[in-house]
Amino acid sequence: MNRVVIGVDVGSASVRAGVFDLAGRRLAFAVRPILQFRPATGFVEQSSADIWRQTCAAVREAVNVCGVAPAAVAALGFDATCSLVAVGASGEPVSVAAGGEPERDIVMWMDHRAVEEAAAINATGDPALDYVGGEVSVEMQLPKLLWLRRHLPDRYAAAERFFDLADYLVWKSTGADAASVCTLTCKWNYLAHEARFPEAMLRAVGLDDLLCRLPQRILPLGSSPGTLTRVAADELGLTQDVAVATGIIDAHAGGLALIGAQPEGSLALIGGTSNCHMVVSPTPLMVPGVWGPYFGAMLPGRWLNEGGQSAAGALVDWTLRQSEAWPLAQAAAAREDRSVYAVLNDWVADLRSRERHPTRDLHVLPDHHGNRSPRADPHARGAVCGLTLEAGPDALARLYLATLQALAYGTRHIIDSMNAAGHRIERVVVCGGGTHNPLLLQEHADAIGRDLQLVEEEDAVALGAALLAATASGAFADLPAAAAAMVRPGGRVAARAQERAFHDAKYQVFLQLYDDQQRCRRRMAGWQ
Repeated sequence: MNRVVIGVDVGSASVRAGVFDLAGRRLAFAVRPILQFRPATGFVEQSSADIWRQTCAAVREAVNVCGVAPAAVAALGFDATCSLVAVGASGEPVSVAAGGEPERDIVMWMDHRAVEEAAAINATGDPALDYVGGEVSVEMQLPKLLWLRRHLPDRYAAAERFFDLADYLVWKSTGADAASVCTLTCKWNYLAHEARFPEAMLRAVGLDDLLCRLPQRILPLGSSPGTLTRVAADELGLTQDVAVATGIIDAHAGGLALIGAQPEGSLALIGGTSNCHMVVSPTPLMVPGVWGPYFGAMLPGRWLNEGGQSAAGALVDWTLRQSEAWPLAQAAAAREDRSVYAVLNDWVADLRSRERHPTRDLHVLPDHHGNRSPRADPHARGAVCGLTLEAGPDALARLYLATLQALAYGTRHIIDSMNAAGHRIERVVVCGGGTHNPLLLQEHADAIGRDLQLVEEEDAVALGAALLAATASGAFADLPAAAAAMVRPGGRVAARAQERAFHDAKYQVFLQLYDDQQRCRRRMAGWQ
């Protein structure tokens, strides 16, 4: 019987399940939407019950579409956003919502409620902070947990287990009280190179009882904590013989697929609601404002540095929806049966036919949801400089182009910071929804001055989860071997040398805009 593996990718807005053979060919794919709750500014919650229900539906559909027998599925791998799940003593959800809604038991990665708690943890000055770029982010788990303890102490006390979402899905599938070295090292301040948590830092902020609320086994990537339980097998439409791989964060699954077989000098850019920038090294490199170095958190035996932009696809979508011309673009897309981005790209091309550099005087600082890297500033704000009274399609096309360029300059800033700390990034490999947008890809290549390499599989994140499954099943000796066998290169987007001087100039303006914003903040400090 030909064996297959399943990669399940739980993103911010949907669950995607892919069935792959051991050559990495995708046999079927299914997508299901998942809910988000936004009760107040900065608060974003989800439901584990909803996510599990949609995961089961997506897996069932994918297996049915490709026509393989459930007995042919050898293993299942989960990746997920780095969101926090609270589980009670009997496995019931524990609400993280101020209103106590029971279905809201997940604090999403993008939730920014815990700014003060992040500051309190950073104020400890604990040496463990050196391994998260100098300070924890509001998007990590310890600030969220401290917020729960301070603001909802009864819920904190009621939680028997706190899981990262990928680890929750593994527990839901197998019943194993285990967590991944990826999730704990990258988001919970676990020091994998020393096999310990920073207990002095936890005590300093009042989280000294946290460790008994976490999974008690920490497993390396490529391993398996067990097979499906009878209940999980029935719900997923699979057999109990399916091995479940140790979980991984979604961006890291993408990074594994993109550079797992050729990590030297390579940066993985995983684009989506946010952007993540992953690079590994044989020795630890401290990059100020960039997360890590994390030992074994993406490739066993290597140190990972992780940059990122808190709002990327989310920023583009938000920007477009503010324009009076957005309905015109939507109408044109519907009329022509095309993507709205294809319409916008045509508008940009038309504008460029009349103006060599339409964004010469329009500049965007894309810190609308704070700056994750390399500023590590959750209080950062976005800015647009150079507005006029221009309206209509030209105005939207100009701002759209300037926003794409701003995101690319953010990537360049992260690469420059990584290289200044000792990395030697020569190759950029990309995946994510943005790879369907040729304008976004070309602007990134031009702005960073490097060619972009794509992979053949358009959903490389789900493929990364499948690599974990294949390795956990014993089909490959290790993750690099799985990546070499299952990942194939795709197209390439070449950086245009003639655009370098223009982007060099705009990049300097990009850096200056943050300094200008800081001066504004200092001037208004103290006013409520």
